[in-house]
Amino acid sequence: MSSAPAASTAPANPRSRVITASLVGTTIEFYDFYVYATAAVLVFPILFFPTGDETTALLSSFAVFGAAMVARPIGAVIFGHFGDRFGRKATLVGSLLTMGIATFLIGLLPTYNDIGWWAALLLLLMRLAQGFALGGEWSGAALVATENAPKGKRAWYGTFPQLGAPIGFIIANGIFLVINFALPHPDGPAQRSAEFLEWGWRVPFLFSAVMVIVGLWVRLKLVESETFAKAEKTGAIHKFPLGEVVRRHWRPLILGTFIMLATYVLFYLMTSFTLSYGTKPGLEAAEQAALDAGQAFDAAAYVPGLGFGYTDFVIMQIIGVVFFGIFTLLSGPVADSIGRRKLLLWVTAAIAVFGLLFNVFLLPHADPKFTGALTQAFLILGFMLMGVTFGPMGAVLPELFPTNVRYTGSAISYNVSSILGAALAPLVAVALWAAADGQPWLVGVYLTGSAVLTFIALVLSKETKDVEYETNIGLGATGSL
Repeated sequence: MSSAPAASTAPANPRSRVITASLVGTTIEFYDFYVYATAAVLVFPILFFPTGDETTALLSSFAVFGAAMVARPIGAVIFGHFGDRFGRKATLVGSLLTMGIATFLIGLLPTYNDIGWWAALLLLLMRLAQGFALGGEWSGAALVATENAPKGKRAWYGTFPQLGAPIGFIIANGIFLVINFALPHPDGPAQRSAEFLEWGWRVPFLFSAVMVIVGLWVRLKLVESETFAKAEKTGAIHKFPLGEVVRRHWRPLILGTFIMLATYVLFYLMTSFTLSYGTKPGLEAAEQAALDAGQAFDAAAYVPGLGFGYTDFVIMQIIGVVFFGIFTLLSGPVADSIGRRKLLLWVTAAIAVFGLLFNVFLLPHADPKFTGALTQAFLILGFMLMGVTFGPMGAVLPELFPTNVRYTGSAISYNVSSILGAALAPLVAVALWAAADGQPWLVGVYLTGSAVLTFIALVLSKETKDVEYETNIGLGATGSL
């Protein structure tokens, strides 16, 4: 009797294949996303949204960036439907192809100077396709990892798809740095050259095709997990998983959405907002640049930043992201040991405190080295917190739902949270930055508020560490809805 369960729960895929498939896919997906996020700050305001006002152009670029988050829940429903009905493998291949094709086509788009505002519309369509694909990617990768994990190691296995985020960031920004260094810089290596704006920015988007081929090769070797096979065999698969989730599992759907909220806000503040704030010139530098160019300068309307060069600041970000990756991996064994809920309660409280410290770390000082040291410390601390809160999510959200709706439920929670957190974060942050006359303290208060909401959701939720995938298959016969 005791040997039967062990046989039935043996992973259908070798450990190396599970880890590689979940890690490689999300690395590619996040690479594609980061490439766009970087271009949204450096390139798109100039080439696709030439409004004549720098802040308006940046907001327009971020608006298109955020539009993808609206498409993500749609992708979650569609890919979740097929993933819960027909299996995880084909769905993961589909999401990867969609993301890769959309990213590649962005690298071929004409700009505003070529076709006017049609360029912005085409960029929006490709961005929506990216968001649609990512809506199905994360949950599928998390399920491949956790449904094939050995007993007692689900959170650790669940960190591998999460690790794709820091790795994708480093690859994407590393390629941008290499291109930026390789091209001529008449005004110094920290400035965007004419060649970079003309064609250099396209290279990272086109390079995604190579990464997609690698990802497809790995994922096509996967076979379905025993957990999903058991759900099929017992007739628990539904024709309409979304209806089952809404009807029977609405509470974990809502809790999961808010459990992820602070993670998303922190994530996009640390990547997109800090890049904008860190690289925007200070008031004196901007005024001098306008004077040198013979242009009028309105000091009252100007929103200053820290004034770092792009290259310098991205290197600082990459250093922080290394800590993001390390703490993502470390969070898994801790979550397996003490529980997901307890770990997340502690780190969410720390994020709330961190949000109140923005002005401590991010204000410019007379000594540029001191400003740089504080900013680097801020990036390292923020990305450390990011790793600890992001790592366990690969296990927490799937564990909230039974097998027959696990893809749909976890995908919707993850991606609806992207609207509340990631889609709004860059826009809200820029607006609050301007409202505080160039100081970041209101942006930090925004992060603290999101952490409070996440903390409440965690208090209302239950520990999922001991949920058994083998028995948590779900109710109902095939086609019961």
